[in-house]
Amino acid sequence: MIMRTLRLIVLLIVSTLFSYSQSFNAKVIGITDGDTVKVLKLDSTTVKIRLVNIDCPERKQAFSTKAKQFTSDAVFSKNVRIEVIKTDRYGRLVANIIYDQDLNLSKELLKAGLAWHYQKYSNDASLQQLEDEARAQKIGLWSDPHAIAPWQYRSNKKYKQ
Repeated sequence: MIMRTLRLIVLLIVSTLFSYSQSFNAKVIGITDGDTVKVLKLDSTTVKIRLVNIDCPERKQAFSTKAKQFTSDAVFSKNVRIEVIKTDRYGRLVANIIYDQDLNLSKELLKAGLAWHYQKYSNDASLQQLEDEARAQKIGLWSDPHAIAPWQYRSNKKYKQ
């Protein structure tokens, strides 16, 4: 009970610190999956970053490996700019990752057909347009007529077991 309370207090403090938009430069040192990376900040602290506004396939879903490889090819071992939007309930920073001068990783994953626009948390019409274009051209996961959105996959009872 005390540990849970302390964890909640820490998350609230961190959430408050990052409730405003903040940017920083960092080096990508790990790829968890298509939409989550680990970065090393200039002060030598590591931070987990969850891409904002998109959702890539889960590990056991089709195209999960391709999404992770795309993210790795795009940003692994590179210096990037992190544009923080918020902190999520898991303590990850939810952010845009900008690389190679002006490429937005969320947008590039959508263009490659390796992510869904996460409409539940975003109403960005430009992101929906990128998804719609990839879907119309049957790029990446859109080549599968039975592609299942990650949030639907996660809610499946088989996934929870």
